[in-house]
Amino acid sequence: MRTSDAQKIRNIPLFRDLEDDSFEQLISSAYLQRFPDHVVLLHEGERADFLHVLVEGAVEQYARHGDRETTLSIIGPTAAFILAAVILDQPCLKSARTLTPSLIVLIPAEKVRETFAKDLAFASACLRELAARYRAIVKDLKNMRLRTSIERLASWILHANAEAGGTGKFVIPIEKRSLASKLGMRPENLSRNFAELARHGVKVSGRRIEIGDIHALTRLAQPDPLIDDPEDSGANSTEG
Repeated sequence: MRTSDAQKIRNIPLFRDLEDDSFEQLISSAYLQRFPDHVVLLHEGERADFLHVLVEGAVEQYARHGDRETTLSIIGPTAAFILAAVILDQPCLKSARTLTPSLIVLIPAEKVRETFAKDLAFASACLRELAARYRAIVKDLKNMRLRTSIERLASWILHANAEAGGTGKFVIPIEKRSLASKLGMRPENLSRNFAELARHGVKVSGRRIEIGDIHALTRLAQPDPLIDDPEDSGANSTEG
């Protein structure tokens, strides 16, 4: 691995506090790889050979049961995914695929377990990562159980607008199908909810959204810091 790539990995919070020897051993067999969009990285039910850490891009974690499929989460940099499965050496509870071209660090699972067992700083970092994932799951569960589908969509629009700079105009960064699944609704329900949001000042054209009345949208969404506030840059993921 190139020195510049190793330094890029070193700056990720999960690895920042490792002893130099531990870090060098951890990445000695790791590699940094670019993937195009819509590449399946993991299959649920299989044991993971590598820990995946997203450096650039976006990844969808999803699951299937029979002929049904649902999005569990959409994660961004610099989240580690399937960390729990790697540490426990258990089958993955979900599949994962790139939504956009992505740069991902792949670290052999056995190296991760070895480092976790002997390096306290790394074990602590893993604990913090898993704790953040747990809290993200609870927030997502509250969002699904306590809000209607249109309230969830309104809340998502407010969050996406803030991430895009708060101008009131942004482009949905993922396909509408993936957004609908993430928000726990069918694509046709998403379309109906977008149409309903016109009464609250939201204009939708394809994947372009314009918020005409931020106050009306906020009244509908009723933001709650115990549901909506992200706690770190990778807090949009779930772990399994």
